[in-house]
Amino acid sequence: MPPPALTLVAPTPSRRADPVRVAVEQLARSLPARTDAAVLVDLLEDDLREGLDALGEVEAHFTDLLDTLRTEALTPAALVDSGDDLRVLQQLDSLHDAVVRLRKRLSQAAGMSRLAQAPVVHGR
Repeated sequence: MPPPALTLVAPTPSRRADPVRVAVEQLARSLPARTDAAVLVDLLEDDLREGLDALGEVEAHFTDLLDTLRTEALTPAALVDSGDDLRVLQQLDSLHDAVVRLRKRLSQAAGMSRLAQAPVVHGR
C-alpha cells in the first residue's frame, strides 16, 4: 500500500478537533502518493474552508436580519439598511465559486482514487 498523498504528523488535540483537517487527511489516505494528489488535497482543503467561511458570513447576515426584525423600534431606515448588505452578496458569490471548485476537485479525487485502487494487470 502506498504512503498517503498528504504527509501526516501525529495528531495534536487542535488537529483532531478540526473537522476539515480530519476530512482531507482521510481523503489523502485514499489517493495515490503523488505530488498532484497532494496539491489537489491542499486545494480542496482551501475550498472547503473558504466555503465554510462564506457560509458563516451568510448565516451571520441572516441572524442580524432576525435581530433587526425583532427590535421594538423598527424603522423604515432600519429595514432598508438591514437588507442592503453588499458583503452578503459577495459571500454568496464566493460560496457559489467554492461549491463549483469543490465539485470539480472531488471529481478529480474520484478519478485518482479509482486509479489507486485499480488492480495491476501483468502481461501474459
